[in-house]
Amino acid sequence: MNMPGIEFLHDRKGRRKAVLIDLRKHKRLWEDLYDAFTARRRRTEPRESLATVKRLMEPKAKRKARG
Repeated sequence: MNMPGIEFLHDRKGRRKAVLIDLRKHKRLWEDLYDAFTARRRRTEPRESLATVKRLMEPKAKRKARG
């Protein structure tokens, strides 16, 4: 199957080894691939609870007033 803006590189046996993606045509595809890669790479990192993240996202002035 031939897809405009996507080109596969093959080894000597004809197996696909890499892909070239025209980022002007397929920017969203690249963003999705990159997001999936980043999520997979970070899967073993420690997690934060939603409450902790919300507290960390509050403006500094509001956090100081709390405590």
